[in-house]
Amino acid sequence: MTRTAETAEILQVLQQVLGSSSTSKPIVLHEPDFSGTQAWAYVKDCLDTGWVSTAGQWVSRFEQELCAVTGASHAVAVTNGTVALRLALHLLGVGPGDEVLLPPLSFVATANAGAHLGAVPHFVDINAITLGLCPEALTERLERIAERTPAGLFNRETGRRLAALLPVHVFGHPADLPGLLTVAEAWGLPVVEDAAEALGSWRDHAGKASHCGLFGAIGTLSFNGNKLISTGGGGALLTHDAQLAQRARHLSTTAKLPHPWAFEHDEVAWNDRLPNLNAALGVAQLEDLSRRLEAKRQLAERYAQAFAGVEGVELVSEPQGCRSNHWLVSLRFTAADPAEAQAQRQSLLEVAHAGGILLRPVWQSLHLLPMYADAPRGPLAVAEDQAARLLNLPSSPQLLEGRD
Repeated sequence: MTRTAETAEILQVLQQVLGSSSTSKPIVLHEPDFSGTQAWAYVKDCLDTGWVSTAGQWVSRFEQELCAVTGASHAVAVTNGTVALRLALHLLGVGPGDEVLLPPLSFVATANAGAHLGAVPHFVDINAITLGLCPEALTERLERIAERTPAGLFNRETGRRLAALLPVHVFGHPADLPGLLTVAEAWGLPVVEDAAEALGSWRDHAGKASHCGLFGAIGTLSFNGNKLISTGGGGALLTHDAQLAQRARHLSTTAKLPHPWAFEHDEVAWNDRLPNLNAALGVAQLEDLSRRLEAKRQLAERYAQAFAGVEGVELVSEPQGCRSNHWLVSLRFTAADPAEAQAQRQSLLEVAHAGGILLRPVWQSLHLLPMYADAPRGPLAVAEDQAARLLNLPSSPQLLEGRD
């Protein structure tokens, strides 16, 4: 089959699932949806009462609801996912000149968060099934470059401290946190989880299911416009550690000491807290979370049925022992040659976008971005291979509404 014929077949399958589209009425990758929620009523309450900024009942309620749906002991709402990651790394002691171990297959915020603190990303390869950090690759990398000293774990090649491990739950699919935790504990590395895309994703561990973001010391979420729950902009830290939560709350509110009128601050901090208006939007959607998760699962199943038997591609499926939120349903081109897979993907992107189906390739690998070109890294064969093959499909939970 020619590449043109392959592209036409895949496009036909997409149209079968998604229905008609055009450049004037495109089907986008993932869009917010407030229909059927109390969003307007809750936002109106903020306007009516005047509580629109970084304090108010909706911020507290949003944090409480996040704890309820994830099982976290504490949640701290902040202005976006990048801020949440930066604050989480800071809380665990990451600072200038440190290195943070993370995957190259992620949104740029994963690397930027540490860089904002003066730290350097250290890239480690991924697992092709989970698309997250590979425990075996991490072990091999640490055995090659890590040196234990009385002052901590150091990279003997750069002389910098290895300060934290930062796994990512890519497209909402849980990474192998049980395996990664075993490695992290053996080497004394604190763990921050980038669960920006994984609200509603769970993984079995030690005989029970745990929500993504609650395996390490701290996890972070994002509520950007393209996420399952959108507050316009927003993020949160999740943890079971009361002291970490208290410190996160203090540092995210300019380290202001409680007082009826005095402005006393006891350290350099940030103004990171989520406004009440945004939190009200979040509460309205969290009340609808279970329906959205089910709609996402049904959409993923519809894609799986439609692509069954189509040669040359496969869907990225949830890993064994996991329940993914299917944030972005993703197609993988399976040609033996990654260059051919990439060419097939490019052909489909061009034709689909011309017809108003706004597919998206995976992010540019972080180690190829100019600001991280000289960052330390291990062999990245799997990440580079997968980056050439992956394509995100329209995944809004409301896409199947009105379709049988």
